[in-house]
Amino acid sequence: MAKQDHPSYRHIAHAHSPHPRAVRPGRVIMLGFLAVIVLGAWLLHLPVSARSGQMTPLVDCLFTATSATCVTGLAVVDTYQHWSVFGQAVILCLIQIGGLGIMSVAALVSFFTHRTITMRERLEMSASLSVSDLAGIVRLTKGVILFTLAVEGVGAVLLSIRFIPQFGLWKGIGKSVFHSVSAFCNAGFDLMGEEQAFVNLSGYVTDPLVNGVVIVLIVMGGLGFLVWHDLLHHHRWHQLSVHTRLVLVTTAILLAGGSVLFFCLESENPQTMGGLTTGQRAMASLFQATTCRTAGFNTIDQQAMNGSSVIVSMLLMFIGGSPGSTAGGIKTTSAAMIVLAAVSVLRGRRDIAVFHRRLDSRTVLHALTVCMAAVVLVFVGTLLLCTFDGVAAERALYETVSAFSTTGLSQNLTPTLGTASKLWLILEMYLGRIGILTMGVAVLSRRVMEPKIRYPEGRIMIG
Repeated sequence: MAKQDHPSYRHIAHAHSPHPRAVRPGRVIMLGFLAVIVLGAWLLHLPVSARSGQMTPLVDCLFTATSATCVTGLAVVDTYQHWSVFGQAVILCLIQIGGLGIMSVAALVSFFTHRTITMRERLEMSASLSVSDLAGIVRLTKGVILFTLAVEGVGAVLLSIRFIPQFGLWKGIGKSVFHSVSAFCNAGFDLMGEEQAFVNLSGYVTDPLVNGVVIVLIVMGGLGFLVWHDLLHHHRWHQLSVHTRLVLVTTAILLAGGSVLFFCLESENPQTMGGLTTGQRAMASLFQATTCRTAGFNTIDQQAMNGSSVIVSMLLMFIGGSPGSTAGGIKTTSAAMIVLAAVSVLRGRRDIAVFHRRLDSRTVLHALTVCMAAVVLVFVGTLLLCTFDGVAAERALYETVSAFSTTGLSQNLTPTLGTASKLWLILEMYLGRIGILTMGVAVLSRRVMEPKIRYPEGRIMIG
């Protein structure tokens, strides 16, 4: 093992760094995403990016570039009907960069050019993958890239079985690759608008192949790279880390619970699942529960769902996927820790434990901070959309939750919004992708130092 990969080396390097504020991985990630978004918006603004050969309004280019880079899927124009092949290729590249992460893409360039990866870059890579230890971070990053390309390749091959006979060889291959990358990266962009705009995958609601492949890709992308690394190296449940086990259990509960709820709530709705067989309803319910995990694809009309289903969808979107994945939301681990903390309090226990392991109180505080900030951000966004465009609160809330959680599900509200609302949703998507804590630490934090004075304990009554 190289000395740069040794865990203790990180502390030695940091201790001797003359500029402790110079190494800010959070700021690098934040500015990196911003740079990619600006570049993508500029490319989409070029006349060659639009089918009409004319320039697309800059705010729409910025919105699309942000949605693609932040792997959201909200669209102000139909991806197939408006953008040319060049524009679609730009969007695909932005999705892939956003899914892998800025530092993983930078590392890929370093691998090809045989350039030595510096200590600062290792810190940035670890922050990008939500890893606290530098040991083996370069090897892990290589594994993430290879794993992503392999899964997306297999997904494209399987989707081509359906798309090539339907669209022809080259167009079928293009659609297969685009949708495979979009699904694994939890982006939700589609190229199915040939006959009607914004239809997404509604034409495949009864197709088990397309549904199955997309569901698997979404789940794999939403579990997180560290979870898959753990699963590939450990094959017994007790050998898995607490993080992996918590992610798997929470994901299973959300998928199973969401599927059952959607099946019960939408089975009699003639505008969504009412005309399907029992098996097809089960498949459509599972797809809806899966896509709400910040994927953005849809096989049923989101605007036609019952009010109860809309609430369930927003809850699943708000929770999102898992840390270190291509998904957004407050993350499954944050939601699980908040529930575990509540259960611990109700049982009168001092410690919060799961799988016979005690959770660090600071980790729980981080989860509560993320949840509180997300609630405030969604509330403010809903209020602004209602104020700027006069839309109904329920529709504004759905669109805002979708933007913050980088889900991309829409009730066809986004294309009708004004410039001010679009700009706010752009900010929501950006904050949702880079993470509220990453943004807060990058902007507000100073050099980490233990306080020299610890104040006496104060007591406050709750409840």
